[in-house]
Amino acid sequence: MAMGATPEEVFLFVAGTRPEAVKLAPVILELQARWQHPMLLATGQHLELFDDALAAFGLVAHENLDIMRHAQTPAEVVGTLVPALARRFAALRPAAVIVQGDTATAFAGAQAAAYARLPLVHVEAGLRSGSDEPFPEEMHRRAIAQMADLHLAPTTGARAALIGEGIAPVAIRITGNTGIAALNWMQARLARDTALAATLARRFAGIDRRRPLLLATVHRRENHGVRLAAILKALLALAEDAEIVLPVHPHPTVAGAVQAALAERAGVHLLPPLDYPAFVWLMQRATLALTDSGGVQEEAPALGLPVLVLRDVTERQEGLQSGNARLVGTDSAAIIAAVRGLLGDAHAIGRMAEAALPYGTGDAARLSVDAMLARFGRRAAAAE
Repeated sequence: MAMGATPEEVFLFVAGTRPEAVKLAPVILELQARWQHPMLLATGQHLELFDDALAAFGLVAHENLDIMRHAQTPAEVVGTLVPALARRFAALRPAAVIVQGDTATAFAGAQAAAYARLPLVHVEAGLRSGSDEPFPEEMHRRAIAQMADLHLAPTTGARAALIGEGIAPVAIRITGNTGIAALNWMQARLARDTALAATLARRFAGIDRRRPLLLATVHRRENHGVRLAAILKALLALAEDAEIVLPVHPHPTVAGAVQAALAERAGVHLLPPLDYPAFVWLMQRATLALTDSGGVQEEAPALGLPVLVLRDVTERQEGLQSGNARLVGTDSAAIIAAVRGLLGDAHAIGRMAEAALPYGTGDAARLSVDAMLARFGRRAAAAE
């Protein structure tokens, strides 16, 4: 527990993946700036990727459950986490438990909080794809909504989805997405830390900046197998037109397929998983983003970087509606046609880059903390 804090003052964050670290960091920093005592309990779901993402914001977890084992399934992760988290919650009895997004960690944290009869805050609540994909994330999001006491929705569309599922409007706050707050924080750091910027420039000096730069990420479970092979086939063909930069996800199914298809190919740069400053630096210089990631669909448009979504459905519908992103699926020919069409049409790229951003202006951390303190802060509890 934070030094000098009493249990009713502590907001307990539960997180375990790199995206959770990035999107919760601004909220934790905002609480610290207001002399609160946030505590972060790491689950170990992403091991060193999580720690590196936190370190980029000057944060460390207070405790790590270190639950991850080789080849664990989502069901095994959740089955291990729920009792482990329930024991920690029983000992700590915080003012509220905070989970983010749709991971196995978030799902398990929500269940453990419900069993412990503790208030639950869901950051990035209300995202819906309208499908059973992505699996199991879509299932997790819907289930967490039924357990949360405060829903921090990033958009009006997310709020409407929650209300459509029976969530009381009074329990929902529209905050924007905390990922934009994290992105703004990191851009400011890169701008003032000239030594870091210079280090990153040297680190990626091998990328031919005379050609368009396509920044690609692919990792989602539903894209494993045939879909992944089709995406990689498209990237190989596109290396004729542009530099392909692909941070390789450590999942063995993904890493093995990527290495087999793209290793040592001209114009293709396979990188280890990137720390957050490095990824932002590359996004700032890319021509297009090709991704199945949810976070990149939000971050890239905030940098004026058009996004082609390598999925059949997305829960970030607002980006498609605004024109920031296009859904291209996983068919090789469709991906190649979409990329070459944009690379040959500067006006189309410009329209996507200049489209209005639907995920907020970067004040999501402040608005989230406002809502949390109003509902679960010590003064609020005393008033009740």
